[in-house]
Amino acid sequence: MKPAATVAPLDALDAGQPIVFGGNRVTTVSPELAASFTSGDRLVVVQDTGDLLHIPAAEHALVEAAVSNAADGFAGLARCTDAQITSFFSQFGLLLADDSAFDRIADANETDVAAAKAAGRSTTRLELTPTMRADMIEGLAVWEQAASGRDGVVDAVEHDGWTLEALRAPLGVVAFVFEGRPNVFADACGVLRSGNAVVFRIGSDALGTARAIVEHALEPALARSGLPVGAVQLVDSPARSAGHALFSDQRIALAVARGSGAAVAQLGAVAAQAGTPVSLHGTGGAWIVTGEHADANRLTAAVTHSLDRKVCNTLNCLAVLRSRAGELVPAALAGLDAAATGRGTAGRLHVVEGSEAHVPAARFDTTVTIERAEGPVTEPAASTLSEAGLATEWEWEDSPEMTLVVVDSVEQAVVLFNRYSPHFVATLISDGADEHDAFYASVDAPFVGNGFTRWVDGQYALDKPELGLSNWQGGRMLGRGGILSGDSVHTVRYRASVTDSGTHR
Repeated sequence: MKPAATVAPLDALDAGQPIVFGGNRVTTVSPELAASFTSGDRLVVVQDTGDLLHIPAAEHALVEAAVSNAADGFAGLARCTDAQITSFFSQFGLLLADDSAFDRIADANETDVAAAKAAGRSTTRLELTPTMRADMIEGLAVWEQAASGRDGVVDAVEHDGWTLEALRAPLGVVAFVFEGRPNVFADACGVLRSGNAVVFRIGSDALGTARAIVEHALEPALARSGLPVGAVQLVDSPARSAGHALFSDQRIALAVARGSGAAVAQLGAVAAQAGTPVSLHGTGGAWIVTGEHADANRLTAAVTHSLDRKVCNTLNCLAVLRSRAGELVPAALAGLDAAATGRGTAGRLHVVEGSEAHVPAARFDTTVTIERAEGPVTEPAASTLSEAGLATEWEWEDSPEMTLVVVDSVEQAVVLFNRYSPHFVATLISDGADEHDAFYASVDAPFVGNGFTRWVDGQYALDKPELGLSNWQGGRMLGRGGILSGDSVHTVRYRASVTDSGTHR
């Protein structure tokens, strides 16, 4: 018999200390990590990358308390009526519509926006505009009017002497991590509709706004409706390590990360290795492909309407057929310019090497002012990049930005999409039904269309507030689509009813 492994608390780390990850790779502890790690802290090793994530004891304790409260809240929700949950959404919406309550939230948001601008960070999604406020209220009204779904019969089987029913049931505690988007509070509370509890962690830029929403709208709505206060919990910490601690907690039933980029992908890896189902798209950005039967005006419109603002479903890469490039590239550039003009700025084009001959030379020689998160910068209107650059998601502020590649066929464009894209949104501009059928069959994406890309949104497409979107970069979702909504957060329980006491196996 082999001796049992020795298990002891990790009280300290040494600079240069080797840490095994991924089964056969080794990373080492940095001097900074070794110096900051103290007894009671936690270390999460991301098995895909070897990233060493330090969770201070205080952050872990804060998250542990929030999840514990949410677990109690989840248990309490089982004793609440659907009418109480309906009342919560009604009261939450009324409080957001009440200027006396909202003015305090708006003041907190103004402070957050000013601080973010002073730090040179983007405020595009942080500012709680009248439109965002209206959308939050509308989303809560949708959940107020939605059917509960709790205990709904999914299936039933009649046997001799007994019956078996499959019933919808709440999933548990849902964890959300999102950066600087106050509206997610209203969206994600949709999980209460089906009896789930929720824990939020928001980025430091929007934490003041979040605290104000909790204090002046969310907690009063819970109290007025008689729901347990633990049903909705805010992790009140600006530290990224709080998100790592939250997604590491094995009591979480579902982990949702809103946003894109390496930080979101890292969060997803943390949750996945903890055994928690994950909904996220670590990378966003949509693709448009033109077919042999593409209409130039339709392409211009699709590009224009896919670049109206920068979110995950914004056009990022455009693949144009070489045989139609003389007509379609100018049409696409007209769409880029129209989108930029609509925002009062200039467009930015990246051209894959080998495709630049189809773009007017003047674009490469012209400089434009581009609004970046750090402020305005001067850049060429067009520049080249390698084919591998198709994997880059452009994070722009006011200046629409996209990549252009000229291809020999739709099939080649699909190969490039499947190789470099985040496997997210794919559009084919074509009037040919056969081209669309072949494109749909071969492109590896959950969202496929024939026009603008920005339709990919739960509230816009499904008339339901969206909790999150999932691409297929990390694998296809089991048993549900890529749009996560409140009523899709459920599991199934089975209930047997024996009518004949003599029934046996």
